[in-house]
Amino acid sequence: MNRRTSAGKQPGSAYPILQLPDDHERHTLAVIVDNEPGVLARVIGLFSGRGYNIESLTVSTVTEDESVSRITIVTTGTPMIIEQIKAQLERLVPIHDVHDLTEEGPHVEMELALVKVAAKEHQRRESLRIAQIFSAAVADTTLESFVFAISGEAAQVDAFVNLMRALGEVEVARSGVVAISRGSRVLIG
Repeated sequence: MNRRTSAGKQPGSAYPILQLPDDHERHTLAVIVDNEPGVLARVIGLFSGRGYNIESLTVSTVTEDESVSRITIVTTGTPMIIEQIKAQLERLVPIHDVHDLTEEGPHVEMELALVKVAAKEHQRRESLRIAQIFSAAVADTTLESFVFAISGEAAQVDAFVNLMRALGEVEVARSGVVAISRGSRVLIG
Protein backbone atom coordinates (compact mmCIF):
# COMPACT_ATOMS: atom_id res chain seq x y z
CA MET A 1 0.00 0.00 0.00
CA ASN A 2 1.24 3.49 -0.81
CA ARG A 3 2.23 5.81 2.03
CA ARG A 4 2.15 9.61 1.97
CA THR A 5 5.17 11.55 3.06
CA SER A 6 4.88 13.19 6.48
CA ALA A 7 3.63 16.54 5.20
CA GLY A 8 1.62 15.00 2.34
CA LYS A 9 3.92 16.66 -0.21
CA GLN A 10 7.39 16.01 -1.41
CA PRO A 11 9.57 19.03 -0.62
CA GLY A 12 9.37 21.42 -3.54
CA SER A 13 6.56 19.58 -5.29
CA ALA A 14 3.34 21.23 -6.38
CA TYR A 15 1.51 17.92 -5.96
CA PRO A 16 0.98 15.57 -3.05
CA ILE A 17 3.45 12.80 -3.86
CA LEU A 18 3.05 9.21 -2.85
CA GLN A 19 6.16 7.53 -1.57
CA LEU A 20 6.44 4.32 -3.56
CA PRO A 21 7.18 1.01 -1.93
CA ASP A 22 10.34 -0.68 -3.19
CA ASP A 23 8.41 -3.10 -5.44
CA HIS A 24 6.53 -0.31 -7.29
CA GLU A 25 7.63 1.23 -10.57
CA ARG A 26 6.67 4.40 -12.45
CA HIS A 27 5.65 3.82 -16.09
CA THR A 28 4.69 6.18 -18.91
CA LEU A 29 2.09 4.79 -21.32
CA ALA A 30 1.16 6.16 -24.74
CA VAL A 31 -2.36 5.00 -25.63
CA ILE A 32 -3.70 5.53 -29.16
CA VAL A 33 -7.51 5.79 -29.15
CA ASP A 34 -10.48 6.80 -31.27
CA ASN A 35 -11.26 10.48 -30.74
CA GLU A 36 -14.89 10.12 -29.71
CA PRO A 37 -17.04 11.07 -26.71
CA GLY A 38 -16.67 8.82 -23.68
CA VAL A 39 -13.27 7.27 -24.49
CA LEU A 40 -11.42 9.21 -21.80
CA ALA A 41 -14.14 8.38 -19.26
CA ARG A 42 -13.76 4.67 -20.07
CA VAL A 43 -9.98 4.82 -19.64
CA ILE A 44 -10.27 6.69 -16.34
CA GLY A 45 -13.01 4.30 -15.24
CA LEU A 46 -10.69 1.37 -15.81
CA PHE A 47 -8.13 2.95 -13.45
CA SER A 48 -10.55 4.10 -10.77
CA GLY A 49 -12.60 0.90 -10.81
CA ARG A 50 -9.54 -1.18 -10.03
CA GLY A 51 -7.85 1.26 -7.65
CA TYR A 52 -4.94 2.07 -9.96
CA ASN A 53 -3.29 5.47 -9.57
CA ILE A 54 -2.83 8.04 -12.35
CA GLU A 55 0.01 10.47 -11.62
CA SER A 56 -0.39 12.41 -14.87
CA LEU A 57 -2.82 12.36 -17.79
CA THR A 58 -2.74 14.32 -21.05
CA VAL A 59 -4.88 13.94 -24.17
CA SER A 60 -4.64 15.44 -27.65
CA THR A 61 -5.36 14.64 -31.26
CA VAL A 62 -2.16 13.51 -32.94
CA THR A 63 -2.63 13.82 -36.67
CA GLU A 64 -4.36 15.94 -39.26
CA ASP A 65 -7.02 13.22 -39.07
CA GLU A 66 -8.73 14.23 -35.85
CA SER A 67 -10.41 10.83 -35.51
CA VAL A 68 -7.42 9.54 -33.49
CA SER A 69 -6.10 10.83 -30.15
CA ARG A 70 -3.11 10.03 -27.97
CA ILE A 71 -3.48 9.68 -24.22
CA THR A 72 -0.27 9.86 -22.21
CA ILE A 73 -0.65 8.28 -18.77
CA VAL A 74 1.95 8.16 -16.01
CA THR A 75 1.08 5.47 -13.46
CA THR A 76 2.73 3.45 -10.72
CA GLY A 77 2.45 -0.10 -9.50
CA THR A 78 4.18 -3.42 -9.16
CA PRO A 79 5.34 -5.02 -12.42
CA MET A 80 2.29 -7.30 -12.25
CA ILE A 81 -0.09 -4.35 -11.83
CA ILE A 82 1.53 -2.50 -14.75
CA GLU A 83 1.04 -5.59 -16.95
CA GLN A 84 -2.61 -5.81 -15.82
CA ILE A 85 -3.17 -2.14 -16.67
CA LYS A 86 -1.73 -2.60 -20.17
CA ALA A 87 -3.72 -5.80 -20.81
CA GLN A 88 -6.98 -4.22 -19.63
CA LEU A 89 -6.37 -1.07 -21.69
CA GLU A 90 -5.74 -3.18 -24.81
CA ARG A 91 -9.15 -4.85 -24.34
CA LEU A 92 -11.10 -1.57 -24.43
CA VAL A 93 -12.80 -1.28 -27.85
CA PRO A 94 -11.88 2.33 -28.78
CA ILE A 95 -8.16 1.70 -28.10
CA HIS A 96 -5.93 1.02 -31.10
CA ASP A 97 -2.59 0.51 -29.36
CA VAL A 98 -0.90 0.69 -25.96
CA HIS A 99 2.82 1.48 -25.73
CA ASP A 100 4.79 1.30 -22.48
CA LEU A 101 7.43 3.93 -23.25
CA THR A 102 9.28 3.03 -20.06
CA GLU A 103 9.84 -0.55 -21.27
CA GLU A 104 10.23 0.20 -24.98
CA GLY A 105 13.44 2.16 -24.50
CA PRO A 106 14.66 5.71 -24.24
CA HIS A 107 11.99 8.38 -24.38
CA VAL A 108 11.61 12.09 -23.73
CA GLU A 109 9.22 13.40 -21.06
CA MET A 110 8.32 17.06 -20.66
CA GLU A 111 5.67 19.12 -18.97
CA LEU A 112 4.59 22.73 -19.06
CA ALA A 113 3.78 24.80 -15.99
CA LEU A 114 2.47 28.30 -15.47
CA VAL A 115 3.79 29.62 -12.17
CA LYS A 116 2.39 32.80 -10.66
CA VAL A 117 4.49 34.38 -7.92
CA ALA A 118 3.19 37.33 -5.92
CA ALA A 119 6.30 39.16 -4.76
CA LYS A 120 7.47 42.69 -4.10
CA GLU A 121 10.68 44.66 -4.69
CA HIS A 122 13.76 42.48 -4.01
CA GLN A 123 11.80 39.24 -4.45
CA ARG A 124 10.61 40.45 -7.89
CA ARG A 125 14.19 40.93 -9.06
CA GLU A 126 15.19 37.58 -7.58
CA SER A 127 12.25 35.82 -9.27
CA LEU A 128 13.35 37.24 -12.64
CA ARG A 129 16.92 36.07 -12.02
CA ILE A 130 15.78 32.54 -11.13
CA ALA A 131 13.46 32.46 -14.16
CA GLN A 132 16.40 33.36 -16.40
CA ILE A 133 18.50 30.54 -14.90
CA PHE A 134 15.67 28.03 -15.58
CA SER A 135 14.90 29.50 -19.04
CA ALA A 136 11.37 30.29 -17.91
CA ALA A 137 9.55 32.93 -19.93
CA VAL A 138 7.56 35.80 -18.45
CA ALA A 139 4.01 35.12 -19.63
CA ASP A 140 2.38 37.99 -17.73
CA THR A 141 3.33 40.71 -15.28
CA THR A 142 1.59 43.16 -12.98
CA LEU A 143 2.95 45.47 -10.30
CA GLU A 144 2.36 42.72 -7.73
CA SER A 145 3.09 39.48 -9.60
CA PHE A 146 4.72 37.58 -12.43
CA VAL A 147 3.41 34.57 -14.32
CA PHE A 148 6.23 32.42 -15.67
CA ALA A 149 5.94 29.66 -18.27
CA ILE A 150 8.43 26.84 -17.82
CA SER A 151 8.76 23.56 -19.68
CA GLY A 152 11.04 20.66 -18.95
CA GLU A 153 11.30 17.45 -17.00
CA ALA A 154 9.06 17.22 -13.94
CA ALA A 155 12.07 17.49 -11.59
CA GLN A 156 13.14 20.76 -13.22
CA VAL A 157 9.63 22.19 -12.89
CA ASP A 158 9.53 21.05 -9.23
CA ALA A 159 12.85 22.78 -8.52
CA PHE A 160 11.67 26.03 -10.12
CA VAL A 161 8.39 26.01 -8.15
CA ASN A 162 10.28 25.29 -4.92
CA LEU A 163 12.56 28.30 -5.44
CA MET A 164 9.61 30.56 -6.29
CA ARG A 165 7.78 29.51 -3.11
CA ALA A 166 10.64 30.99 -1.10
CA LEU A 167 9.98 34.40 -2.71
CA GLY A 168 6.24 34.80 -2.18
CA GLU A 169 2.83 33.26 -2.60
CA VAL A 170 2.74 30.86 -5.54
CA GLU A 171 -0.04 29.47 -7.73
CA VAL A 172 0.80 26.63 -10.11
CA ALA A 173 -1.00 25.17 -13.15
CA ARG A 174 0.73 22.15 -14.71
CA SER A 175 -0.04 20.44 -17.99
CA GLY A 176 0.92 16.92 -17.01
CA VAL A 177 3.56 14.81 -18.70
CA VAL A 178 3.79 14.44 -22.45
CA ALA A 179 6.20 11.83 -23.71
CA ILE A 180 7.54 10.43 -26.96
CA SER A 181 10.01 7.66 -27.75
CA ARG A 182 13.48 8.55 -28.98
CA GLY A 183 14.77 7.38 -32.34
CA SER A 184 13.17 6.97 -35.74
CA ARG A 185 10.24 4.73 -34.78
CA VAL A 186 6.90 6.56 -35.12
CA LEU A 187 3.84 5.30 -33.24
CA ILE A 188 1.31 7.11 -35.41
CA GLY A 189 1.72 9.68 -38.16
